[in-house]
Amino acid sequence: MKRRALISVSDKKGVAAFARQLHGMGFEIISTGGTARALEEARVPVTPVSKVTGAPEMLGGRVKTLHPKIHGGILADLEDPDQVIELVDHEIGPIDLVCVNLYPFEETVAGEASEKEAIEQIDIGGPTMLRAAAKNFKSVIVVPSSRFYKEVVAEFELGEVSEETRKRLALETFRRTAEYDAAIAAWLEERVEKDAQVPGIDPEDEAEVSESSDEFPKTLKRNYEREMELRYGENPHQGAAYYVEEGEQHLLSGTERLQGRPLSFNNLYDVDAARSLLTDLASDGEPAAAIIKHANPCGAAVGETLAEAYRKAFASDPTSAFGGIVALSGAVDGELAKEISKVFTEVLIAPGFDEEAREIFSAKPNMTVLEAGLLERPKLSAKHVTGGILLQHTDRVEDDSGYEIATTRQPSSG
Repeated sequence: MKRRALISVSDKKGVAAFARQLHGMGFEIISTGGTARALEEARVPVTPVSKVTGAPEMLGGRVKTLHPKIHGGILADLEDPDQVIELVDHEIGPIDLVCVNLYPFEETVAGEASEKEAIEQIDIGGPTMLRAAAKNFKSVIVVPSSRFYKEVVAEFELGEVSEETRKRLALETFRRTAEYDAAIAAWLEERVEKDAQVPGIDPEDEAEVSESSDEFPKTLKRNYEREMELRYGENPHQGAAYYVEEGEQHLLSGTERLQGRPLSFNNLYDVDAARSLLTDLASDGEPAAAIIKHANPCGAAVGETLAEAYRKAFASDPTSAFGGIVALSGAVDGELAKEISKVFTEVLIAPGFDEEAREIFSAKPNMTVLEAGLLERPKLSAKHVTGGILLQHTDRVEDDSGYEIATTRQPSSG
């Protein structure tokens, strides 16, 4: 019996080549609407899904694949003789591969889409087929993204897609559908909260309440991906990893490690403290320096030059600065590099280094050198507590021009 692949994608990048390769391996290609048209234009033989189901696509494309001829073919356990007999009795052919990516709901709601436009981008048939194929991974290969096309073809060229790969693709599929459903739920929850009446709130305060609800929703959902595994955690006996929020700028965004070892758990914690403090210090554009040890500042200063800012920061506590994290707001030249290299610095962060500075630091192999600009501070910051997080607006540098000094003693200018 000829193997069958069902392909229905929103993002059509690479799909024609993938379908052509499957066809060359003996697959019959079944497809829907826009995907079928794209394949036909690319001269890939394709069977419309309506020919398989015997029913037309209807309701403006809302109903295309929700049919026993499709889902029976996907969900049948081909290792179960009774289910195979049922397929024959109902004249349903098995579907061996399901390739689906979903309507771009997240991208749609990230823009200025109306509620109606957003609702039309909630995919129903796609997640249903993906989940069905992932459940039945022993009988069906599920391909939830174009990034798996080459891998699947490569395994077919060696003979067959392994069960290990099928299982991993099923896992990726359930992750994707869970993420997709979470995005829809978050968007709809925001609409519900906006529509809800808040007892005891004056009309003029409604805008403020609405803004607060947007920033601090009743249910908070975030996806984090593992960026790197760490040698150990805060102590050598603790395992650890660094995770970043999907789609957001993070601590190491735009950074380049020029030399030294990969950052440790404690390094990352200190680098965050150093870059955050430096961003505040340099907010007015003055050259700035921050020195951090064990997440606490042991020196922080601004100056007319970057070298002056570093000297002032170092002079605050030269003893604690040993083995610390140094963050600078400007490029490091050879003269400043000579000064920094007089004391052991574990991590140095700056937006640039000239050739002489690079050469000087290369003689310090135990120093990790990161090239990075100022950190982009998030709107909200979180602190973990047992079983939860405390979320608040990120602290900002205040304008102190209106401050009054209440003591006889005046602050020093340095």
